[in-house]
Amino acid sequence: MAIKRWMLPDGMEEALPPVSWQLEDLRRKLLDHYRAARYELIFPPMIEHLDALLTGAGSDLEQQIFKFTDPASGRLLGLRADMTPQAARIAARRYADQDSVRLCYLGTVLRTSPDSQGGPRSPRQVGCELFGEPGIEADLEILRLMLDTIQLAGVANVHLDLGHVGIYRALASKLALDEDEQATLFDILQRKSHPDLAEFAASSQRLNGLAPTFSALIDLNGDVSVLERARHALVGADDGLADALATLQKAASALQAQFPTVPVHVDLAELRGLQYHTGLVFAAFVPGHGREIARGGRYDGVGHEFGRPRAATGFSADMNELIRLGA
Repeated sequence: MAIKRWMLPDGMEEALPPVSWQLEDLRRKLLDHYRAARYELIFPPMIEHLDALLTGAGSDLEQQIFKFTDPASGRLLGLRADMTPQAARIAARRYADQDSVRLCYLGTVLRTSPDSQGGPRSPRQVGCELFGEPGIEADLEILRLMLDTIQLAGVANVHLDLGHVGIYRALASKLALDEDEQATLFDILQRKSHPDLAEFAASSQRLNGLAPTFSALIDLNGDVSVLERARHALVGADDGLADALATLQKAASALQAQFPTVPVHVDLAELRGLQYHTGLVFAAFVPGHGREIARGGRYDGVGHEFGRPRAATGFSADMNELIRLGA
């Protein structure tokens, strides 16, 4: 069979006019907006040492990174699959003397497989990261920037999903689950399967009477009224759960006040990025599109491997996707 040399590898994208001009116009709008919000622009390298790319927020990216050996040093290198770990490294090493650091970035990332079937493997990632600010005000600042980004791209009818990994962690801290059992419980909650939860509870004998609580957690999704139901339905956890619910309530109230036309959906069993997220998590969706168009959350403690651990929150999106969905 003849090789079609003109074809791109699966999942790789190129931009031609008029889309290339639309991307450039959007790039200028976004960077001007971030600059006005006091975010510093960074251009991290496409290639880094693999261990640097797998720290903190990159801890679950190993299967997504193209790897090769550096002929100069013999060390294992990787092509970046996400720019968030690079921003964390830069904040820790280049801005170690600053208590608060705001960074923005825009560039292509490469992945060995798409996030969803038929999706891209070369997103044009744009995002903002805020380091050193532990309060809810920082999360709200990032959330507003994410929604502004989507609005500047002309994407309409946006829906926002909110969650908090602290709720699951507060409940799971009461259990003595091994690594495999934790993975099983995580999968059940993501699939929202009551029969599988009942079977797991019966077979493992490790839920310590919290099976009804985890069952309630599966159903605690919907509008903001879910948070009031959760205060009565979730029992058996420590103060971390109450703090997580209070954070979600503050975030939802602030967003409804500033973006009254954006529907807010709360899902207390949403565990996106559980390995590295530490608090509020969020994602933006549009009807008829099967995956999120932007996502983010809190990931405190980042920078530890580089000698400067601190609070962090941020978001990222794919500009190619925003252009496809925008007006």
